[in-house]
Amino acid sequence: MPGGRKEALQGAAAAAMPAFRQVGEKQLPQEIIFMAWSPKRDLIALANQVGEVLLHRLANFQRVWSLPPSETTGKEVTALAWRPDGKILAFGLADMKRVVLCDAEKPESLHSFSVEAPITYMHWMEVTEENSVLTSFFHAEDESNLLLPKLPALPKNFSTTAKIFSEEKSDEIMKLMGDVRLNALVLGSHSGFIEIYAYGMYKIATVTGVAGSCLGLCLSSDLKSLSVVTKVEISPESEPEITYFQFDTSLLSTYLPEVTRMARKFTHISTLLQYIKLSLTCMCEAWEEILMQMDSRLTKFVQEKNTTTSVQDEFMQLLLWGKASLELQGLLMSQLTVKGLKKLGQSMESSYSSIQKLVISHLQSGSEALLYHLSELKGMASWKQKYESLGLDVTGIEEAITAVGAFILKANELLQVIDSSMKNFKAFFRWLYVAMLRMSEEHVPPELNKMTQKDITFVADFLTEHFNEAPELYNRKGKYFNVERVGQYLKDEDDELVSPPNTEGNQWFNFLQNGSHLKESPLLFPYYPQKSLHFVKRRMEEIIDQCLQKPADVIGKSILQAVCVPLYKASRSEDSAPQLYKLPFLWNDKASNLHYVLFTMLENSISKIYILRRHTDISRSANNGILAVEFGSFLNNSINESSSASFYSCLDAHFYDDETITVILAENSKPEGKERILAQLPLSSVYTKETQELEFAWNSGQRLDEQVDDIPTCTVSIESQWRVLENMKAQYVAVNGIRKVSCVLSSNLRHVRVFEMDVEDDGEAEEEEEDETAQHAGVEQEESCLSVDNHNSSACVSAAERSDETGGQESSLDT
Repeated sequence: MPGGRKEALQGAAAAAMPAFRQVGEKQLPQEIIFMAWSPKRDLIALANQVGEVLLHRLANFQRVWSLPPSETTGKEVTALAWRPDGKILAFGLADMKRVVLCDAEKPESLHSFSVEAPITYMHWMEVTEENSVLTSFFHAEDESNLLLPKLPALPKNFSTTAKIFSEEKSDEIMKLMGDVRLNALVLGSHSGFIEIYAYGMYKIATVTGVAGSCLGLCLSSDLKSLSVVTKVEISPESEPEITYFQFDTSLLSTYLPEVTRMARKFTHISTLLQYIKLSLTCMCEAWEEILMQMDSRLTKFVQEKNTTTSVQDEFMQLLLWGKASLELQGLLMSQLTVKGLKKLGQSMESSYSSIQKLVISHLQSGSEALLYHLSELKGMASWKQKYESLGLDVTGIEEAITAVGAFILKANELLQVIDSSMKNFKAFFRWLYVAMLRMSEEHVPPELNKMTQKDITFVADFLTEHFNEAPELYNRKGKYFNVERVGQYLKDEDDELVSPPNTEGNQWFNFLQNGSHLKESPLLFPYYPQKSLHFVKRRMEEIIDQCLQKPADVIGKSILQAVCVPLYKASRSEDSAPQLYKLPFLWNDKASNLHYVLFTMLENSISKIYILRRHTDISRSANNGILAVEFGSFLNNSINESSSASFYSCLDAHFYDDETITVILAENSKPEGKERILAQLPLSSVYTKETQELEFAWNSGQRLDEQVDDIPTCTVSIESQWRVLENMKAQYVAVNGIRKVSCVLSSNLRHVRVFEMDVEDDGEAEEEEEDETAQHAGVEQEESCLSVDNHNSSACVSAAERSDETGGQESSLDT
């Protein structure tokens, strides 16, 4: 850029400086590949190239938290999206084919689910349509809270839940419910399918047959249409085509109250399944390895003993005659010890007690709430006029209710086993404790010394039942005995119970088994005496998933393609370069229910913006059209009117709000120059009376780039809302018009600047200039990194890391 031209540009910028106030700047150690502003708070989520998700605050770009990649969660982030209330952040992981929902308060996963293919784009929208039926539903939503007891908070003293629930009130699982108003997380993938998840939790639609890999999508706020932009591979030899599709989702719009009610129930059910899963995990942790010590020690004794006498006979001899063999004495006194026996007894009692409390307060409460919501869902499905079109199936829901009932029965069975085991072990440990005290010739307390004939019979029965060697278990993970009965219900790897409950002589069980009519009765829940609790839980989850999958299939089949517009050919060379945002970019104007598709196409080496406008109501043709926007030879008429040969190309663009587009511009005459411009483009300067009267004759047989000469073009010059980005090779921008902020990212993906876009000019421009002068030394280092080899570049990154470690202290969200 010539010196006079540059000075004129800088002088004009100083004279007409808009209210773009720089509030933060930072060099980051890793390349940023995605940015997303929170819709409600001054927070921006970032995903970097190594798979780390970070949350930064607007003020000084201070880091709030970071979620590092891991082998279990995934390392390849491919999309970010905020829930409309700003409390939940969703991100897609390509390597694990999962979507994770994370609490904005701390870097922990609240919920995750698998997807069929890696997610390439996600959009989280909220329905804004008002409806009298919906309004009454919103007010009546608390009915379940009135009828059902509040679910107790999950305990924080277990490692699994402590990682998730670290606050004083550990009810974060309920945060997944969010607001009553319907919101939907829309996911697009490589393989041409799109999924819609109500409240980000449960799938309500699966759209198949979408050609190409999804680059962008937007579900309209009135649920009438879904706009998608994909990259379609025509053939391996040819360049892929960028294509715009519009799908008719009028079924969702027509049945909006019913969809909202159904989705709300689905989300309740999904949240309760998550609650039950975590409760069961806590129970498994409560069942500690110490509970298996008796089994392992007896197994060692059987392997080492030389006599042919069975362990059961050894203990029986001790019970009847008060004398133990030398081998049994050695086992008891050397391996177990009196103190160890007492500690083992206390530990087992404590563990059993914890499991018992979790079953009663958590598993049963969650299961009963699950029955309530499934029963309400069954009532909805019975109203065929309203819900049959959405795919609700009464038969499938009845099977789900039955599966939940079977899980409740198995939980009750576990309670009985725990109660019986606690009594058995207390009696056994009391007798063995006294016997070991006598062996060691220690004083036996009088209260323990008394043992009736009934007590002796009880211990004898216990030894007969539990200490009988089980040859069928010899090849089963080294077991020889089955002393501990509770663990078999909780171990996930074993479907079959080693020692199922004894049903012989149970009159009710025999009555049910012999009654052919009662077996098939829908009023009786099935009972699986041979199966573990984990098996019954998995079966319940599978049946519920299958039951709630049908609406997603039915609604998905109703979503049909209405519009297909091939836009332009994409260069394959772009795939190898790191890209933060790929135009086209979709925007949904809630006020007028219009879809805008924003994209750029090269024309004579100049990158113009094209705005494709489609109405969400497919049947309407009004307000549908396309317009090209080019930036004139100057940004301000007072700079240099004679420099008519200069043009500006658009590097990145996003809708700031429904009236403004934020753009990053570069002077086309000097592509190697470092000057970049951040500007606001009002749509009012584009959609004038003259441009709205211009018509474009669509030729559906051709791509849009082949009709570029016929597209109406509007040349604009931005008078005031712009700013020169000094000493920064800016390439990408992320904006949030609600919070009035933007974040600019350099082409090396490591240098960011944050701006407040709409603030009053209060004389802080001079302070900004001083701050920028102080920062230039560090910022110039980044620019030099762009022109040196990788070794020097890594040195620059190390310096940035040190700067980030010293200045990027993590902060809380208490603002």
